[in-house]
Amino acid sequence: MSDRTSRLRIGIICAMMLGTSSADAQFGSFGDALQKLAAPSLGKLMSGPAPVSTSIRDAVYGDPTRDGASPRERPLPLETLHRTPDGGFVLAAGYYQMSDQSYCLHAGTFGPGGGDGYLYGPLVGSARDAVTSILRNSVAHPDINQHDVQLLLWAIVARAKFEDLNSELKYVAARLLTPRQIASLNRSALGMLTGPELSRFMGNAPPFVRQVMEAEAQMRNLLSSSSLNYAELERLAVLTGAAPRGDGSVDTPSGRWSRHPDGYLIRYIPSGYSQTLTQIWVEPGSPGIGIVYDPALGVAVPTNTSRQRLAQSGRRYGS
Repeated sequence: MSDRTSRLRIGIICAMMLGTSSADAQFGSFGDALQKLAAPSLGKLMSGPAPVSTSIRDAVYGDPTRDGASPRERPLPLETLHRTPDGGFVLAAGYYQMSDQSYCLHAGTFGPGGGDGYLYGPLVGSARDAVTSILRNSVAHPDINQHDVQLLLWAIVARAKFEDLNSELKYVAARLLTPRQIASLNRSALGMLTGPELSRFMGNAPPFVRQVMEAEAQMRNLLSSSSLNYAELERLAVLTGAAPRGDGSVDTPSGRWSRHPDGYLIRYIPSGYSQTLTQIWVEPGSPGIGIVYDPALGVAVPTNTSRQRLAQSGRRYGS
């Protein structure tokens, strides 16, 4: 893509997010979408497909027969493998690892810790396309700070209205998302739905669900502030202290391998929510040889359901 085309694309997206008439004509007005969300429709919206819905029910690939097992050789850097244009890795037989930039995808829950294991699960949810684009495109834009990528992902999981984001985040969104993706996120937003009807809906929710919903509602307000403070968002999104055992949790040791459906072994060892050691073991003769490992398509799923699911990226942590 030429610089001129890139600047034009970013200009179009920023204009759309500012609510210009040309953008409304091309993609439809978010106000029209809000008119359709009468009070009885809020419950339907909230109970519909979540932006990211990957859960422990999707993490069915754990392999307890490999607990404590590792190849004899030291792992090679994952970056020694051939890279694809969107940040993937073409796998070859061997043992690889990378400490990558990871991202919280479940606001209002506890960060990793306590020896709880993480398993592979596919990225699923109504915003899967947008989340994948952000993670993939961030590899091609190393100048974009990890915090800004995380803020965009929090805006998605909190169903924030992208046209109300502060100007810096709008610019970042324009570099990582297409106009159509941003329009879709605006239509599924809850930015203006913060009144008594939403409060009643949250009041009827189970305690854990209400905790998450309240965090997301506060985050929507903060994300539109011109004086956006990352630490303040982080305090809402990432709970600290001793994590309770969530409903449906499964006792799983840290470092358990998952057998990826493409035929190789993968495991996640997080150090906080923003850094994950990803290890991949491609055995000789494995069907995983020649397969592309795309970090953006997988989620590190906590087996303690009160902890955060973590998006993975092809960007090395600290770079």
